[in-house]
Amino acid sequence: MTTTAEQQGTYREDVLGPGYEARTLPLRRDDEGDVVATLVRRRVSGGSRRAVLYVHGFVDYFFQTHLADAWHDAGFDFYALDLRKYGRSLLEHQTPNYITSLEDYDEELDEATRIIREDERHEVLVVMGHSTGGLVTSLWAHRRRGQGIVDALVLNSPWFDLNASLFQRTVGTAAVHRLGTLRPRAVVGKLGTAYGRYLHREGGGEWDYDLAWKPHGGFPVVAGWLRAIRRGHAELNRGLAIDCPVLVACSDATSDPAKEPGRISSTDVVLDVAHIAGRAPRLGRLVTLVRIAGGIHDLALSPEPARSAFFSELARWQEAYVPDADGEADRLTA
Repeated sequence: MTTTAEQQGTYREDVLGPGYEARTLPLRRDDEGDVVATLVRRRVSGGSRRAVLYVHGFVDYFFQTHLADAWHDAGFDFYALDLRKYGRSLLEHQTPNYITSLEDYDEELDEATRIIREDERHEVLVVMGHSTGGLVTSLWAHRRRGQGIVDALVLNSPWFDLNASLFQRTVGTAAVHRLGTLRPRAVVGKLGTAYGRYLHREGGGEWDYDLAWKPHGGFPVVAGWLRAIRRGHAELNRGLAIDCPVLVACSDATSDPAKEPGRISSTDVVLDVAHIAGRAPRLGRLVTLVRIAGGIHDLALSPEPARSAFFSELARWQEAYVPDADGEADRLTA
């Protein structure tokens, strides 16, 4: 449970240690009781007027400090949001990652962006979403169009459709809608462990993170949550009207780790990148698509040289499309 100081929005040292701070955002209670989100920031030192808010994916939380460093080096203050029932925000009585409507996330996204813009006086805000976070932030940015909240949107391998057969994406989705209404906590699937084991240091990977918050096999996929995701996919497929520049980045290839284990280090083994590329134009009128050769699902965690290629494309795009604090973007010229 949160303390009084946390409920009042006081920053404290984060689990990432010196240089990172976190504050709890109390949210409306739901049928499981108390609900919170967590806003993390890389400790502000230079008073930048531009900021980034990062939103993680499914079975995930913010731990990618090198991503924060990259944005800091580009002149941005960096923030990350652990959504309700994820990572730092997961309380003991809660079903991990559980939600029945993606619009519920608007509450913490609205509060986090209000804090960044109003309380901490940032004039330019980039929102960056990975995987499920890419779907969530796309739909939220669409709903907040015309309000001047988001100046640019960056999507790292956003989840725009199920990586499954046509039968599962159609007939299976209809069944999920029915079950999600009647028995929203019924388990309908689970994640494979190959991707997580590849990433984590204990399996020889490059990255160290809390396996209680990001276990290799994830948490059970339940019907109510998947129903919410599929509704979000359907809305995006009909077309959005996001009114800020959008960067969509993904790998150049997808593979199945059970069939091609040797490609896990150079392809997206979670999503079908053809879905990402095909649906990107439906986000809005100004969308840039970048395909990273050798990239994995979280492009920021890709092995080199794909990781540096992603950061280079990100830097080039933000220099062209993200406004400076005076409202002007330095456009690339031919």
